Amino acid sequence: MRRFRLEHWLKTSLWVVPVLFILGGIALSLITTSIDDGGMIPESVTGDTTAAMQILYLIAFAMLTLTGLVLSLLVLVVQLAMGSFSPRIVRQILQDRPSQVALGLFAGTFSHALLSMRAIKTTPDGGTVPGLAVLIAIVLVLTCIATLVWYLNHIGQSLRAAALVGWVARDTMRTLDRVYPGSGTTADPDPGFVSSPNGGVIFTIAHDRLTLLATKADCQFELLWAVGDFVPTGASLVRVIGDPSSVSHRAVSRAIVTGPERTMNQDVAYGMRMLVDIAEHSLSSGPLDDPTTAVQSIDRIHDILRQIAQRPLHDGRYEDRDGTLRLTVPTMHWDGYVRIAFDEIRQAGAGSPQVIRRLRAALEDLLTVALPERRAALERQLTLLTQAAAAAAVSDADRRAMLVADPSGIGSADELTMSHPTRDAQGSAAR
Repeated sequence: MRRFRLEHWLKTSLWVVPVLFILGGIALSLITTSIDDGGMIPESVTGDTTAAMQILYLIAFAMLTLTGLVLSLLVLVVQLAMGSFSPRIVRQILQDRPSQVALGLFAGTFSHALLSMRAIKTTPDGGTVPGLAVLIAIVLVLTCIATLVWYLNHIGQSLRAAALVGWVARDTMRTLDRVYPGSGTTADPDPGFVSSPNGGVIFTIAHDRLTLLATKADCQFELLWAVGDFVPTGASLVRVIGDPSSVSHRAVSRAIVTGPERTMNQDVAYGMRMLVDIAEHSLSSGPLDDPTTAVQSIDRIHDILRQIAQRPLHDGRYEDRDGTLRLTVPTMHWDGYVRIAFDEIRQAGAGSPQVIRRLRAALEDLLTVALPERRAALERQLTLLTQAAAAAAVSDADRRAMLVADPSGIGSADELTMSHPTRDAQGSAAR
């Protein structure tokens, strides 16, 4: 148990790795200054005593600053993680090895440069410069600059919700493998299904590659998950319709790229999902908390839906050159985009006149440009919006005011500003 306690303490302590780097920097300085009496490296590389002293001083000062920067970033990450996610995630952040290595490298370089300055001796004849120590300090500071750029990217990526969730999940999986070793009892894999080798969110599908693989194997693939879905490790990913004997499961799974979180590579719905999240967050404390931010999100959602309204949407069916169906993929249709755009914002902002009016303006405008077969989803949203406004209004006057279509929420409706003949004419013609 003592050994376990020691290993656990070393693993979860932030300062152990940096202290080892500091000791390494001290040892490196002592070794290099002892084996180099000033004649190993020419002055054309290191400079004279004054230049070498300035170089080491600047390196030491810069590394001290960078060490403070890393510590400040760690404190910032801890505060954000505690406030946004959970106080119990602090342990994972403090035992982050990249942060410990970056902190240790900067502190170790500072120790090396600081101690190397003592070996510079100035004499009337010019003095001696520990050239090897200066050269190593220069190499270390270049390494630190590269590490700083890499670390800023690392710490920025670590602030993502998906990164923190994945962090905890990976630690849990390692504990699971240690506590319950073995793969368990599983049935023989069905050759008619391709399993996912790793868990993750689907963010890219190589449709042409899958179509080609199905053509070569003379079969049909049915993708069981849509772009943006999370696929667990070992879950059936693709169903093979036809003879699966000549299908390369590895090639099929490699044509479907998964990652830690959704991206907008092929996922239009995810962009709308983020805009909806922004609107919901602004209304999280109540419909009157920050409706203006919600309206700004609705503006962009309205614009995106207007571009989708008349475009042909893919049916998820992919054929080869001969017209034979080879691949089917779940895809988002118009009704799905409309529900993503309006359902949650309508529910979260039902008590806000500004949000209700802006949603109504968006829906009425979309009805003027949507294809006839796509209007039913918009009319259904208008009905639900009217019901929500009626339930939230405290009086008939408020209800009538909330049901006025207003492109800015409150401020550009015809009842508040001058009438717009051009817009009215277009709206009347469309209706």
